[in-house]
Amino acid sequence: MSQPPILLYTSTTPNGYPISMHLDELKAVYSTFGGYEAKGLDIWTNVQKEDWFIKLNPNGRIPTIVDRSRNNFSVFETSAILLYLSQHYDPDFKFWFDPVKDADNYSEMLQWIFFAHGGIGPMQGQAHHFAMRAPEDIPYAKNRYIDETKRLYNVLEIRLKERDYLAGSGRGKYSLADLKTFPWVRIHAKAITPTLDEFPNVKAWVQRIEERPATVTGVKVG
Repeated sequence: MSQPPILLYTSTTPNGYPISMHLDELKAVYSTFGGYEAKGLDIWTNVQKEDWFIKLNPNGRIPTIVDRSRNNFSVFETSAILLYLSQHYDPDFKFWFDPVKDADNYSEMLQWIFFAHGGIGPMQGQAHHFAMRAPEDIPYAKNRYIDETKRLYNVLEIRLKERDYLAGSGRGKYSLADLKTFPWVRIHAKAITPTLDEFPNVKAWVQRIEERPATVTGVKVG
């Protein structure tokens, strides 16, 4: 029996979940997709800093994939992996947009991916660090990152007014933009806000994505 084309190194984090969710979506849509093998790494032991992994990802972070069907080509960074998987395994643009024929929606999707990659992820990650892992209590740091994350949530709230998803015409289409952003927002209660009641559009968006079968399975990988 042949190996699945994609080898995914991941962990139970909001950086890893977008990839397992995306792969499970692709498995559900394309019968020709050979699936993936997930290897969970215990990142608290710094296994991702070992020489064998640094050869795959010089940054020593998860997620990282190895594409066995393309000469063991490796890809790191969540957003880069999402785009790579789309380019090679989503020819019908189920979860992204045609860069040539649907250039505006493709651009919108990229904008929201980068918004999450450069904004929500880093800011919420720092909020989690100072609220839960910092060796000393630094109220200024906690408040700074919690408040900034809430501001970014409000940007999502504005975008999702009368929309189901972040990118696409009309009410939008479930895409890489949502896959990238959702895993961070779903864990809002860890340090940002106990509920999403003050962001009703975001709350409905989170619930909508949580109901997808690939979300249910994808967030269990790692």
